[in-house]
Amino acid sequence: MRRLTLLLATLFSTLPLMAQAHSSRQSIQVAFLASKSAKPLDGRMLLLLSTDPSDEPRNQINDTPRTQIVFGTTVDGLAPGQPVTIDDHASGYPYRSLSEVPQGDYIVQAVLNIYETFHRGDGTTVKLAPDRGEGQHWNLAPGNLYSKPVKLHIGPGSPAIQISLTETIPPIAPEPDTRYVRHLKIQSALLTKFWGRPVFLTAIVLVPEGFDEHPQAHYPLAIFHDHFVTGFDDFRTTPPDPDLKPDYSDRFHLAGYNRIQQQEAYKTYQTWIAPGTPRILVVKIQHANPFYDDSYAVNSANVGPYGDAIETELIPAVEKQFRGIGQGWARFMYGGSTGGWESLAVQIFYPDHYNGAFVACPDPVDFHAYSTTDLYNQKNIFYLPGAHKQVEQPAMRNYLGQTLISVRDNVAYEAALGDHGRSGEQFDIWQAVYSPVGPDGYPQSIFDKATGEINHTTAAYWREHYDLNAILQRDWATLGPKLQGKLHLYVGSDDTYMLNNAVYLMEDFLKTTGTPGHGVPYEGEVKYGPRAEHCWNGDPTLPNALSRLHYNTMYLPKIMERIQKTAPANADMSWKY
Repeated sequence: MRRLTLLLATLFSTLPLMAQAHSSRQSIQVAFLASKSAKPLDGRMLLLLSTDPSDEPRNQINDTPRTQIVFGTTVDGLAPGQPVTIDDHASGYPYRSLSEVPQGDYIVQAVLNIYETFHRGDGTTVKLAPDRGEGQHWNLAPGNLYSKPVKLHIGPGSPAIQISLTETIPPIAPEPDTRYVRHLKIQSALLTKFWGRPVFLTAIVLVPEGFDEHPQAHYPLAIFHDHFVTGFDDFRTTPPDPDLKPDYSDRFHLAGYNRIQQQEAYKTYQTWIAPGTPRILVVKIQHANPFYDDSYAVNSANVGPYGDAIETELIPAVEKQFRGIGQGWARFMYGGSTGGWESLAVQIFYPDHYNGAFVACPDPVDFHAYSTTDLYNQKNIFYLPGAHKQVEQPAMRNYLGQTLISVRDNVAYEAALGDHGRSGEQFDIWQAVYSPVGPDGYPQSIFDKATGEINHTTAAYWREHYDLNAILQRDWATLGPKLQGKLHLYVGSDDTYMLNNAVYLMEDFLKTTGTPGHGVPYEGEVKYGPRAEHCWNGDPTLPNALSRLHYNTMYLPKIMERIQKTAPANADMSWKY
């Protein structure tokens, strides 16, 4: 659940605007130089306004109360030097239109998030921003054009504002291998066929202590589902930096949380190399795509067959390269939020491939509780209807229960960043993964972004294909025997995104299993962290701020217990050294 430097252009003549009572008639023109690209470009032009001088405006657009201002418009075939006008027709957040922006001085910047044309294997042609090694962050994507920040006055009587995109975001250097962290990159035949161009998957592998010294050993494997990562930030082989300037975590209300993170990462390393720690491979996956920083690890009509590609191409390659045991009893998964949903979904969709999923604060696992919305029975996602009023619904809350952003504003945030589901953000990736392909080749809408009206035809498709609780209920007779003892769910009772609501519904079903007429018992666990926010992962002994830093060691005892209980008589135990 998740991401510009201005120069006055010399490309245009600067004609003063007439003084006006409202800034609504003010417009801002943006263009790029021929030296940046000799050919026309497609993409999303983003204009950014900020009153915070601490950073560039392009790094200050988000879904929190601290966000600065963004306006966006899509461009097709924009020629070098051709101006794009940003006015009240552009989609805005948190102000919906340029005319709503209060008069004053702002730090102004623009970014062009460049799209490329994909001729997909399903016959559709779409324009999207490919991932370029940054994990679908438009403000960091190599090749995107931007302007240098400049301080300008916005309001009646201001001169015409004209901006030139003079800068290009540079490439990102790949992370090198180390003694413990290795990388493996493969080209996926399945995804290459779907997207109509070469598509790659990368595994980042944390190898156990003694990996190089025991070349005959084979290892169990744990997939740590996460967002886009380049390494293991929660694993550090050196003590914390004594000169690190402490920061403050608003999320956890802790001073010096960056120091705490380094200390806990170093503790994880010390635990990892200690005698008695189970020797196991931990794998994170890079599967960023043109819609988001990861694929949700399942097959999708819009995103592609990422589930099959990961399971039949990447994981076998990892196990071959890093001597994995390569059998279902020796594979496990864990993760939180998006990674929690992925762990649960992959365990359900590929029940024989894995021997357990430890699912923390998962994205909605039942669309009767799509955060605060029942997609099947409500008409609108923005509000709950009353007899004489409509009650706006939250998309995010803090630990006191205060709303940090409403669903309506969250959707406006995404609409400013991209149309046709191209924002690279949360609601759009859910729609891209779960929806069928729409008539225009882009994901079929689950709700109208202007009105919030839910498309119940799309919701019915979601229920059939991706509502995990509905799938469990529908298929428990056949799935149940394959999932016994494998499902472990953990969520805070005060989850920031109200993700606990859907877990309650799944638990209600799981508790019925094993009763007359309801198949075998699930034999797993569902636990809640009292007063815990996103992303509580099941440790009742530590605060959420610490337990979330221990994924790679906290589930090891449960994994070892499961292996002891289920491994075949002739199981490879060469990893026990």
